[in-house]
Amino acid sequence: MSALQSVVLETGSATDPATNPSEHARGKPEAEREILFRVVNRVAIITLNRPAALNALSHAMVRELAMLVEHCRADSGIVALVLRGAGDKGFCAGGDVREVHRLATANDPRWLAFFVDEYRLDYALQTFPKPVVALLDGIAMGGGMGLGQGARLRVVTERSRLAMPETRIGLLPDVGASHFLNVMPAELALYVALTGATLGGADAVRLKLADLCVPSDWLASFEERLQRMPHDGEPVRALRAVFEPPCNIVPHPPLAALTQPILRHFDRRSGVERIVATLRQDLEREPPRELRQWLQATHDALAAHSPTMLYVTREALLRGRQMTLAECFRMELGMVKRAIDDGDFREGVRAQLLDKDRRPRWSPATLAAVRPERVRQFLSSPWSIDAHPLAGLGE
Repeated sequence: MSALQSVVLETGSATDPATNPSEHARGKPEAEREILFRVVNRVAIITLNRPAALNALSHAMVRELAMLVEHCRADSGIVALVLRGAGDKGFCAGGDVREVHRLATANDPRWLAFFVDEYRLDYALQTFPKPVVALLDGIAMGGGMGLGQGARLRVVTERSRLAMPETRIGLLPDVGASHFLNVMPAELALYVALTGATLGGADAVRLKLADLCVPSDWLASFEERLQRMPHDGEPVRALRAVFEPPCNIVPHPPLAALTQPILRHFDRRSGVERIVATLRQDLEREPPRELRQWLQATHDALAAHSPTMLYVTREALLRGRQMTLAECFRMELGMVKRAIDDGDFREGVRAQLLDKDRRPRWSPATLAAVRPERVRQFLSSPWSIDAHPLAGLGE
């Protein structure tokens, strides 16, 4: 069975039946399909349909999504694309790292193909010629951010929880994070990436990781409004009118009050050890309760994450600010390969997701023990320029 055979098209577009995904909508019942596809008023709606796993991405889902995105690109009857997640808990919790861990532990090289295909999909969305809307309701983390951050209109709600928590499992924020986190000042990007901080909808808008924050109930009826959307004007403006309520009150962003502490502690000129040291110093000064809570949580997060990957993440983010999108993806893939081949990834997944003892044995165990040559190794590509799996990206 081809990947497109798990696609459902409930309302058709004016396309050649030979290439219309509706011709392949046979086989599994809709409830068992991991990707759903339909077209409403010339707008394609792709639904990640794995709610029990918070719509986490399997390799098969990545491949199917890539096929559908290409179909939407080529179909002149489709003018825009909406990405959403099934259920009320999440858009997409990320990639299926348990499966990556299983393959890597078995020395099965197919784990690399997952990342290559995922990055190609994310690049295709970031460079898509038609407007993309991402409904980041609920959890949107890791690979979910890779899908959503390429959209022209990123919609969050009061239930949204956005994060890039990869250093917690011995990886680095990838899927283009070294590029899409550039929308905010470097200090804020470093805070988000190093700590894996979870952002609510209002903070996501403030940090430019989302464009609209709306009530989650409002999204339940978006297809009815989509049916009435005109096609005689600017498409992004018309789509925004579909997803933005007439009277939209955005909640107060909690991180706004912590902007100055974040800017001071996560100074781009400071190394990771210096960041941790300044947090500890401020804690010893007995600050007010709210600030103390933030200082302690931030310090504890950095103390618990992979020391090596904290250093590598900082360098990746700062380098990414001077690189193209394609160059960022190539850099991230090399770093991910090193982290999985001989870095902290396997131990991080073991401790956090498999055994769940929450006691990873990082190598090395402390920031002070991370040698500069080890960080430089992560920054060097495992492949020559021509042999890189993403060599053709961006051409």
